[in-house]
Amino acid sequence: MSVIKHKEQRVGVYIDTQNLYHSGKNLYHSKVNFGAIVKDAVDGRKLVRAVAYVIATESGEENAFFEALSKMGIETKVKDLQIFGSGAKKADWDVGLAIDAVKLSPKLDSVILLTGDGDFCPLVEYLQMNQGCQVEVVSFGKSTSAKLIEVSDHFTDLDATPNKYLLRSGNRR
Repeated sequence: MSVIKHKEQRVGVYIDTQNLYHSGKNLYHSKVNFGAIVKDAVDGRKLVRAVAYVIATESGEENAFFEALSKMGIETKVKDLQIFGSGAKKADWDVGLAIDAVKLSPKLDSVILLTGDGDFCPLVEYLQMNQGCQVEVVSFGKSTSAKLIEVSDHFTDLDATPNKYLLRSGNRR
């Protein structure tokens, strides 16, 4: 996997917030430092847009988190948690993230996906083949689809230096 990075490169970052949140929680019992991940992923290039796809609950307990993302320069797109009569819950932004990435891709040189979800493989291949975009994936390798890693132009494994990308108790950055 060869990747080209230069300071004039136009970059879009799309964050599958639930995917990274649950990976950090399940693998490391920690919260994820999204600001540090985005900063390192962009790597001094021209950030056109960074979007986090988030889910709102009825309690609103996540509002402080949404505000923190905004202060980091990360736009949030919010969808309400769906609760069905059976009690089942659904919180899925995959289609919205994919559509946004496709719509903005003509203005980008590189698309960075912060997710480990293999459902994004067709998106990666479309952006590469039809839009000429370089596609980078950033996620925790232990919870990332092997196929997603394979189809991406570059994979950054957050498991390599997890402490750099996690917020431990009393370590809020």
